[in-house]
Amino acid sequence: MIRDPRPSSRVNLEQATVLLIDDNPQALDILSSIVQGFGVREQIRCGSAVEASEIVKNRAVDLILVDCAMPQMDGHDFVQWLRRETPDPVCLTPVIMLTGHAAPSKVHKSRDCGASFVVTKPLTPAVLLQRILWLANDKRDFVKAEGYVGPDRRVRSFGPPLGTVGRRSGDLSTHVGEASEANMDQSDIDTLIKPRRVAL
Repeated sequence: MIRDPRPSSRVNLEQATVLLIDDNPQALDILSSIVQGFGVREQIRCGSAVEASEIVKNRAVDLILVDCAMPQMDGHDFVQWLRRETPDPVCLTPVIMLTGHAAPSKVHKSRDCGASFVVTKPLTPAVLLQRILWLANDKRDFVKAEGYVGPDRRVRSFGPPLGTVGRRSGDLSTHVGEASEANMDQSDIDTLIKPRRVAL
């Protein structure tokens, strides 16, 4: 597995098995070259989500990278199937969804199908590696509910894992640290929020 309980900026991917799914052969070649550059020795390439679903039924993988737009079974359908129809621990496999559309509706659809993270194309090795590092230190709970199965979607509230730079300017850190000053008295707080009459 790629998970590491300690916050780290390094993850050993040599022993990881990565499943790559994309119906575009050129995109699949690029993706394969990128993960090979990360040290991945074992990668399984699939030209369709249908083919990938048969592989997942028969062998364990540590990470799945899947394109969202494919004929027959698209990436969203594949991730929903993975999360809902496969047994533990297969359904828990980290999934990074790749999309050529950065529109919020597309990103939300990928998130809501149960993907661990969404990365927009054109893909850069630096961004993909950052997401893999993020996944390795990810402590989100896995949610199983009637309307959703997958990692807790409230990642913005939790902030990035320790030692990982956030994706957005508003991302919070999960590490608050020790208090630098004593707590305020209630009377001081009341003074701050109490409306005051101002003479003009």
